[in-house]
Amino acid sequence: MLRLVVRRLLQLIPTLLGLSVLLFLWLNRLPGGPASAILGERATEAEVARINRALGLDEPVHVQYWRFLKRIAELDLGTSTQTGQPVWDEFTLRFPATVELSVAAILIAVVVGIPLGYLAARHRGGWIDVASVSGSLIGICIPVFFLALLLKGVFAVELGWFPSYGRLSTGLDATQVTGFAILDGLLTGEFDASWDAVMHLVLPAVALASIPLAVIVRMTRASVLEVLGEDYVRTAESKGLEKRVVRGRHVLRNAMLPVVTAVGLLTGSLLSGAVLTESVFSFGGIGSFIRTSIDARDYPVLVGFILFIAMVYVVINLLVDLAYSLIDPRVRVH
Repeated sequence: MLRLVVRRLLQLIPTLLGLSVLLFLWLNRLPGGPASAILGERATEAEVARINRALGLDEPVHVQYWRFLKRIAELDLGTSTQTGQPVWDEFTLRFPATVELSVAAILIAVVVGIPLGYLAARHRGGWIDVASVSGSLIGICIPVFFLALLLKGVFAVELGWFPSYGRLSTGLDATQVTGFAILDGLLTGEFDASWDAVMHLVLPAVALASIPLAVIVRMTRASVLEVLGEDYVRTAESKGLEKRVVRGRHVLRNAMLPVVTAVGLLTGSLLSGAVLTESVFSFGGIGSFIRTSIDARDYPVLVGFILFIAMVYVVINLLVDLAYSLIDPRVRVH
């Protein structure tokens, strides 16, 4: 297992270096250059030259790239042109909200999707199968922002069951420790704050979970159907093994490999794709901040966001590889 982890970590180095090269080239190929992006389209040549000297853009390319790598290694992502604050500080402030939302969404998708997909495969052609497949198609077809607006309008505005915006109710004096609202309430004993954070999380998490849930249901159903037709499953059943053992040890375990891959990719996409959901519910995470950064052409924030998403995918791929090795020990030898 240790050799597998070390090997995977070493394989990440060229990936991250390649990403840094692409980011560096993108920054240096912006329309008018980074200086014009910072100063605006009406900047004079003198102002552009001054910014280029300040940023070191008049130096050789290899010197600029080396300085770019050093800044990334030191977590110096520059300063946001919107807020005037370091990009890293802005990300650490908003990161917990997006993580809470994404983790809640993927938990909903996994906890509901895997059992539903398994039941659909076990009862192929029955009403559970038909309802699951139809529901998954609807979940994939409905845009996330439309579902978010629908959930907000019905369950928050009309029925009043859930809050309609934010992470905590206005006026609630909650102690912040880690930035994760639910966890902070549990750590400080402010359980009312934790419950309030959960209530604020329900609607955006359900909206964000719709597409991953549909994908996991269909992926689990297809994988279980494929495994049910394998010879080793029929052999296990012919030996008289209990259904619980056959389903757990032979069917589900072997069917989970493609599902684990899907869950890993979906988790990364949730972290990077929460922009619309956070905007609808004013959730205050990275997603809504990125939307305003795109409008304001805040390039330091966008570069930091790209690096952040790349690191998320790198870590998730490593966790997927480790999950593979736990599910199927044969993976460790490859």
